[in-house]
Amino acid sequence: MTEPHSPRRFWLGGKRAAEQDRFFREALEPLGWQVGDEHDWDAAWITGMPEAGQFRRVSPTRTMNHFPGNAALTVKSRLHESLSTLRERIHESHGPEHELARRLAFFPRAYVMPGDYHALQQAAQDHPEQRWILKPTNASKGKGIRLLKDVGEAPLARDWLVQEYLANPHTIRGHKYVLRLYVLISSLAPLRVYLYRQGFAKLASEPWDPDDADNPYSQLTNPDINALNDRAEVPVEFIDFDRYRQWLKDQGHDDDALFARIEDLVALTAISAVDAMRARTAEVGADPRGCYELLGLDCLVDDTLKPWILECNLSPSLGICAAPESGGRVEEAVKGGLVRDLVTLIDIPGRAVRKASNETASEEEDQAPGAAAALVAEAEAERARAGGFRRLLPAADPECYLPYFTLPSLADRRLAEGLVGRSLPAPRLARRHVVEIVDEERLALYDTRRGDLYRPNDTAALIWLLATEGLDLDAIVEALASAANGATDERVTDHESLRREVWSTLHDWCRAGLLCQRGAAGVSDPGAGAAAAASETPPVERLFALGLAGQEWALSVASAPAVARLASGFGERLTPLADEAASRLPRLRVLRETAGYALADADRLLASRLTLAQLAPALTTHLLRRVASPDRPVIDAPLLVMPDDTAVLCLLPEGEPRRRLLTRLREAGDGRLTRGVRLELSDPTRAEPLDLPLADAADEPASSRPASRMPAGVTLRGVLLPGGEHVQEPLAPVAMLEALGALLPHCLAGEGQMLEGHGVTALGDWLSTLALSAIPTDSGSETEAIQTGSEAQGPSSASLAAWLATHIAPEAPVASSAAAVE
Repeated sequence: MTEPHSPRRFWLGGKRAAEQDRFFREALEPLGWQVGDEHDWDAAWITGMPEAGQFRRVSPTRTMNHFPGNAALTVKSRLHESLSTLRERIHESHGPEHELARRLAFFPRAYVMPGDYHALQQAAQDHPEQRWILKPTNASKGKGIRLLKDVGEAPLARDWLVQEYLANPHTIRGHKYVLRLYVLISSLAPLRVYLYRQGFAKLASEPWDPDDADNPYSQLTNPDINALNDRAEVPVEFIDFDRYRQWLKDQGHDDDALFARIEDLVALTAISAVDAMRARTAEVGADPRGCYELLGLDCLVDDTLKPWILECNLSPSLGICAAPESGGRVEEAVKGGLVRDLVTLIDIPGRAVRKASNETASEEEDQAPGAAAALVAEAEAERARAGGFRRLLPAADPECYLPYFTLPSLADRRLAEGLVGRSLPAPRLARRHVVEIVDEERLALYDTRRGDLYRPNDTAALIWLLATEGLDLDAIVEALASAANGATDERVTDHESLRREVWSTLHDWCRAGLLCQRGAAGVSDPGAGAAAAASETPPVERLFALGLAGQEWALSVASAPAVARLASGFGERLTPLADEAASRLPRLRVLRETAGYALADADRLLASRLTLAQLAPALTTHLLRRVASPDRPVIDAPLLVMPDDTAVLCLLPEGEPRRRLLTRLREAGDGRLTRGVRLELSDPTRAEPLDLPLADAADEPASSRPASRMPAGVTLRGVLLPGGEHVQEPLAPVAMLEALGALLPHCLAGEGQMLEGHGVTALGDWLSTLALSAIPTDSGSETEAIQTGSEAQGPSSASLAAWLATHIAPEAPVASSAAAVE
């Protein structure tokens, strides 16, 4: 054991502002502590995670404010995985309607990209009313969080999570809020968890509006985001729990009932991650007695006063976010008291009487006779100096929580028994995801989820046999002790060694998912239900006929969400097809990949890793290439077709500015938007609209369009082009050569083919007869123009209507581009 310095030193490390250190300094410097560094420290306070090597330096007298493996709580995807794994296990062992299972309904469904992409799309199709929120899995301060307008746009990259959006938040004065809870894990073996009595309600800076999904100041409560809201009189507002609870009472609510549910939520969340943290701590060689963890848990309260966990933050901010008059003074007092109480509870100053090193040198030695009394004495001494922290685990009623562990450690059980002063029932176990294989009386265990094969030795095989026959763990120990024929004076020592071996072996199997704690009598084989759920029926391939410009393909799709999306986009062009008819047509395939979709033409891969939102546009691009030729090129761009069969091309790049412009253009022209037009270069005055779906949300789905069909031919009379930085006025005239340069990248001549010279000349001559106008696209102005309708920076609806009437109407004269420039 490392002896402390004299004087003792603290190390403040990690990426942090000076304000993060303030309260830790104020707690230790008056006691004579001095500032150390990464090489010389007795107490480390690290913002973020330290290097793994630093964990090997911790001890009961050298402390650090993190546990290895805390990512099981602090990374959003890992937190979801921890809680989902716990819920799945309890559903298997006790059934989804059991009270233990119902208590776990406090976290929204979430899907981790890219592996859960298809499950997300199916969930979105099954629940079209559900809204979804996109979050980076390992970011803080609200960075990257946004509501998804289209779940099909969920990214296929790693490190993204899509979560159910809770659309019915409780509000304070009409503002959405989230509760910031401060949770302390002071020990892993046994697990001891505290909740600080104080915390904050963090308010959004603008009133909550369910229809204003794009307004972060209404939808999000993160102080760093709301601090940017210069429209709000109070951009960041914190309400401490004393005032919050009094407000609840004044509103006629039961604040005690709400906080009892919050305490249950916190305890279960900690249990969900304890195995991962214990395993990682052992893996890096850290002494868990020198580690602790302060977490910032964010909890949303819905309009039924049900709490939901949103995320769990590593190294919660200790800076002062609110202005003094909007909660800053109280925030400072709460955070200062939080750190002082934490330092005292953990006993960083080293004032508590410590046990001799040979009494607590390892988890194993904590299992010796009399260890229960020592565990109880340590836990009660810690609680006595807890200040504003309330101990949640071990609980006053341990049987409320012990069933949630994969398997409680011996220390967990002995501390619980010591605190309640009675013996607790020993756990019984049941098979889970496992198949037993026997060969000449040798046992092997096959993990049906991971594909691992375990070959236990004779003692472990006997432990397995006794456990799966229904003996509780104490009975297994007694049976093995009797079989050992070792009735000597050392029997107690051997008995304890055997007990450790039994609990350790069975815990490893429980953690691997081969066993679980036995649940209700009606659920005798937990693995059976899970196996049935895991063997999902593979998607059935469906065949459709898809036609365009006189050509037809057989399209096979093996994904219900993909079928729904393509049907919405292609409308009547997509019709069911029999196998026999499909055999006579060229084949296109939409394939499900692990991450997204792939598109294939016969045996040729066209595109892969497509999101659901990209699928119809990618298929459309391929079809446009297939129907194009050098003499009949296709212009792949949005086309507005008006009731009089005149039309306008829009060559602006995809994005939000174009979407807004197309919405205004459609309204101004009272027409329909489509994608793609085919020209006959020998006579381009009449063009064939191809009536394919647009990626822009401005275009209405084909399935919802009026019954009237797109005309077979239209007269193209104008083109809208990106104007570049030199164009300041909206709808400014453009020269033919500039328009030709913008048009050619949109012009398709067939797969692997280019326009010939005479074709480019024909396009130039044709463009000279059209109204060619530019939209400003200098940095920021186009977006601002389309959002505000500013005449100075972009076309409003009125100016677009005037332009259409002046240049596009059949009776309007169309000046040549050269004359227009003059």
